[in-house]
Amino acid sequence: MIETLAIVLGCALLAAAAVLLKHRLWPLGPDDEPREDVAEYISMMVGVLYALVLGLAMVSVWDTRASAEEHVRSEASAAHQIRLLAEGLPLAQAERTREGIEAYVRHVTGTEWPAMAEGDFPARQGWTLLDRLRAEGQIPADATPAQQVTAQEWLAQLSALGEARRGRESDAGESLSPVLWFGLIVGALLTIAFMFMFGVKRSATHVVMVMGLTALIAFTVLLIHQMNSPFTGMFAVDTGAFGRYFGT
Repeated sequence: MIETLAIVLGCALLAAAAVLLKHRLWPLGPDDEPREDVAEYISMMVGVLYALVLGLAMVSVWDTRASAEEHVRSEASAAHQIRLLAEGLPLAQAERTREGIEAYVRHVTGTEWPAMAEGDFPARQGWTLLDRLRAEGQIPADATPAQQVTAQEWLAQLSALGEARRGRESDAGESLSPVLWFGLIVGALLTIAFMFMFGVKRSATHVVMVMGLTALIAFTVLLIHQMNSPFTGMFAVDTGAFGRYFGT
C-alpha cells in the first residue's frame, strides 16, 4: 500500500512540475485565448473514451478474481465433503481416503499457493494426488448397500473437486489483455497530455487540475495491476476457504 501511494504521489508531483515548466517556458500572452470550447469538447471525448477503457479493464480483472474465489470455495468444500464421506466407507478404505485428501490439501496450500503467488502455474503433482484418491474410491465387491451409496456420492464429490481445481488453474493463467494494457497506458498519456494543450491562465488552478487527474489515473491503473492476477498482488485470493475446513 505504501509503495502504491508513493507511486501515485510521485506521478502527481511529476505532472505538477511539468505544468509549472510549461507555464514558465510557454506562458500565455495577453492576446491568447484559452479556447475553452475546444478544450471542453476534446477533453470530454477523450475522458469518456478512457473511462470506458478503465471500466472494461476493471470489470475484467474483477470477474477473474470473483471466479477464482468461487472455484477455491468449491474446491475446499468438495475436499471437506470427501473427508466426511470417508466415514461411511470400509475402515481401511476410509483411512486411506482421509490421508489422501489431507495430503492433497497440504500440497495445495503449502506448495501450490506459494508458487501461484509468484505467478507460476500449479504443478501436475496435484492431479497425481487426485488420481490416487480416485483409485481408492473403487467400490469393494463386499460393500454393503449403504457403503455403495456413500462411495458413489464420494466419487461425485471427487469429480466436483476436479472441476473446481481445473477452474482454479484456468484462473491462475488469466491476465489482462495486452490490448487493454495498451489502451490504459496510451489513454492515460493522452488524457493528461490534453491538459497541457489548452491555455489556462491561472497556473495554480492548472497545477491542481493536473495533479488530481494524474493521481486518480495512476491509482486506478495500479489498482488494476494489483488485481490483474487473482493469486498475486495485494488483493490475492488466499487459502482461507481451506483453512475453515482443514485448519491450514
